[in-house]
Amino acid sequence: MLSHQTTYRVIYGDTDRMGIAYYANYLRWFEIGRTELLRAWGLPYREIEAQGILLPVSEAYCKYMTPARYDDVLTIDASLDTEMKGGLKIDYRITSADAATVHAIGHTRHAFVNREGKIIRPPQFMRDLIRRHGEPGHA
Repeated sequence: MLSHQTTYRVIYGDTDRMGIAYYANYLRWFEIGRTELLRAWGLPYREIEAQGILLPVSEAYCKYMTPARYDDVLTIDASLDTEMKGGLKIDYRITSADAATVHAIGHTRHAFVNREGKIIRPPQFMRDLIRRHGEPGHA
């Protein structure tokens, strides 16, 4: 399982005066998707940090397709890009709950950093986790 889907309902505080989801919230929704992907793998972000590893965002991209509005139910699909070797790249697709409407697509890239802020190689436990979840038939 290299991807995970999370459901999110757009709250009033997510919208602007036009009733449309404010653009910066999409990056927050990407974070929700990424966090839930790691949690589904059995590795909450808190546990990664407990091992002295941080995953700061080094790049974020979002292409807005169709506005999300107050009370819309969204599906956030977060998936690991296995081609990224030195860090993590997570791809996102935010759709309506029925998948009929694509609201946004994008990605984030993350470096592996130790507590001193030094970029490090992906730790073995992360490489093993990614390899395990990338195996065919893994649920």
